[in-house]
Amino acid sequence: MTEPIRWTDPARAAAFADWLAALPPALGLQPASLRTASADASFRRYLRLDAEAGTLIVMDAPPAQEDCRPFVQVAALLRGAGLHAPEVLHWDEPHGFMLLADLGATTYLDALTRPARRGAAEAAPLYTDALDALVRLQRIDARGRVPDYDRALLQRELELFPVWYVERHCGRVLDATARERLDAAFATLLDVCTAQPAVLVHRDYHARNLMVTPAGPGLLDFQDAVHGPITYDLASLLRDAYIEWDEEVQLDWAVRWWERARRAGLPVDADFGAFWRDLEWMGLQRHLKVLGIFARLHHRDGKDGYLKDLPRVWRYAHRVAGRYGVLAPLARLLEELAGTRREAGYTF
Repeated sequence: MTEPIRWTDPARAAAFADWLAALPPALGLQPASLRTASADASFRRYLRLDAEAGTLIVMDAPPAQEDCRPFVQVAALLRGAGLHAPEVLHWDEPHGFMLLADLGATTYLDALTRPARRGAAEAAPLYTDALDALVRLQRIDARGRVPDYDRALLQRELELFPVWYVERHCGRVLDATARERLDAAFATLLDVCTAQPAVLVHRDYHARNLMVTPAGPGLLDFQDAVHGPITYDLASLLRDAYIEWDEEVQLDWAVRWWERARRAGLPVDADFGAFWRDLEWMGLQRHLKVLGIFARLHHRDGKDGYLKDLPRVWRYAHRVAGRYGVLAPLARLLEELAGTRREAGYTF
């Protein structure tokens, strides 16, 4: 039996029922089949609904917390480039309800980890498809059509690390000297990131947001797309917060993307060594941000499911910070924070 969908706001529940009832009868919707499909780290949730021709997805995105317009705009950009993003079938913009094509129920993460963890050889076909799709995504001319991923936005993201991870999660208050060193590391990091060529950036291109479909990877959670550093999405994919691959595997897949990107005419550095350095530093920016986001989800939003992934993200960040001498103060701070967490019973 399908468990009833829970609503915290009766008025919103009533508005949803009215919207669902008003959708075209030709769709053959079966309201009694409505069930949870997934939720994410935002206020959005996704419901699955049986219909005459199969299943459909309902997005429930309260307008006070979520603006659906970027989702619709970016979905059109992706689909226009032949990428497999969900088609928007109906949209109640005032209430934040949307009916979408269903890309299936199997994420890359599901396929790679359930019932048992797959090896790199088994994963390679999925990643080959994801690398090809990423090149096609990055060829879309998005300048002026999505926000710029500029230094100010990158800096705001980095601030999540000291506020939510360092201070709130680890209980460490940075003194003036420590904060100055962290700011210097941030500035150096952002100098490298902002010097990279800019392309369309999905911004969450990883195994939980890629669906396994016959048409290639289905793309989800792209509403925060921006125009920014070319290595960002590749770093998200290869150094995924939810699944970890050996560095030799990361390098192999990075080379494959780099070769494809060069053939496609993307503005990628002709020196793979320089490109790899850029990818590492871009990944470090992302992982510091993610440490802050996962800590915030726990402490502010009561979403504890992300805590188990913190050690993996910490390892990514520490490995890169420890590899480049100019980032040594950041590596030492991460080590000190890990010591604090070990005392509290966490493992790294």
